[in-house]
Amino acid sequence: MPHGPLLGVLTLWMGGLASASCYLPFRFLRQWSWEVYWLVQGIFSYLLAPVLVAFLLLPGTGAVLRQAPPHTLLLTYIWGLLWGVGALTFGLSIRYLGIALGYTVVIGFTTIFGTLAPPLFSGEMPALLHHTPGQVVLLGLGACTIGILLSGMAGHFKEQELGAALKQKTTGEFHFARGVLVAIFSGVMSACFAYGLASGRPIAELARHMLRSQGRAGEWQDLPVLVVVLLGGLTSNLVWCAVLLIRNGTARQLLRADAEQTAAAGSSSGQAPVLALNYLLCTGVGILWYLQFFFYGIGQTEMGKYDFSSWTILMACTLIFSTVWGILLKEWKGTSRRTLRFVGLGLAVLVLSTVLVGLGNYLAVSVAGAAR
Repeated sequence: MPHGPLLGVLTLWMGGLASASCYLPFRFLRQWSWEVYWLVQGIFSYLLAPVLVAFLLLPGTGAVLRQAPPHTLLLTYIWGLLWGVGALTFGLSIRYLGIALGYTVVIGFTTIFGTLAPPLFSGEMPALLHHTPGQVVLLGLGACTIGILLSGMAGHFKEQELGAALKQKTTGEFHFARGVLVAIFSGVMSACFAYGLASGRPIAELARHMLRSQGRAGEWQDLPVLVVVLLGGLTSNLVWCAVLLIRNGTARQLLRADAEQTAAAGSSSGQAPVLALNYLLCTGVGILWYLQFFFYGIGQTEMGKYDFSSWTILMACTLIFSTVWGILLKEWKGTSRRTLRFVGLGLAVLVLSTVLVGLGNYLAVSVAGAAR
């Protein structure tokens, strides 16, 4: 198996596919309000999956977390808490804009803020600007930004061209102005996940030393960090969902299908199959959602000196696959050739951006190897 940036890029592509696909099962939910299914998938995504995977693949996770500095745990948790706000509003972005356009706006802001802030805070930016590998990485980020803008323009053309009836049919609750505002806010807040991973590096170092002492590779070193970040995200999601469950009186849906909705849908199959299917679908969402950061942790470990650029690749691949899903789900049906050309051009530039970022990291590893 290859190691280094090549493996990192391939793994990050897998994470992007999981990220773009994770919310598709929501399309098949029945008789559950938004706050109900968001709470259930959040428990699977932010708690059960990361804890189970961490303790299975890294049995010493508990010891690592106990040894971690308290201020590191707190800061990592707070970044996760803030990211959780972005996760909440991301769901609303998809609800109002659809998969293709919603992902585009959110990921655009998340990519820029999530990629550039860590090197700025750590003081690595001057080195990036004055060394060829770093310049190639930044060129890849620039290409990613251009690809996002092209995809955003395609989404804008789509909004102009499609009639209201078709928008409602393809996205359910299409609302462009409200969706864009929510998506921008979500994109900025979602970048906090990258900050959480960066602040959790001391935790990852403890895990890496433990793995080395056991004669194992370090690909699982970020698993304990994910536990802490996602615990923060779970907290903010739980609070908001609890508020909505109480305000809307929808907590009963956790134990039984909504009787009024079941009657309106003409269902005669009973509530148990509906509940079982809903919980199964939310489990699928949780597993797919967690896989994006499971693969991200592995990919980031392989990227070398400029590992922060892994965020660019993950976001670019998420947008690539979400656009493909939007095409397959006919969200772009009825748009003009001009719009479709922008879609295709945006995809091509995004793919190029992942190649450039991977190349920059490869050059950095090669330069470091030659220096030895």
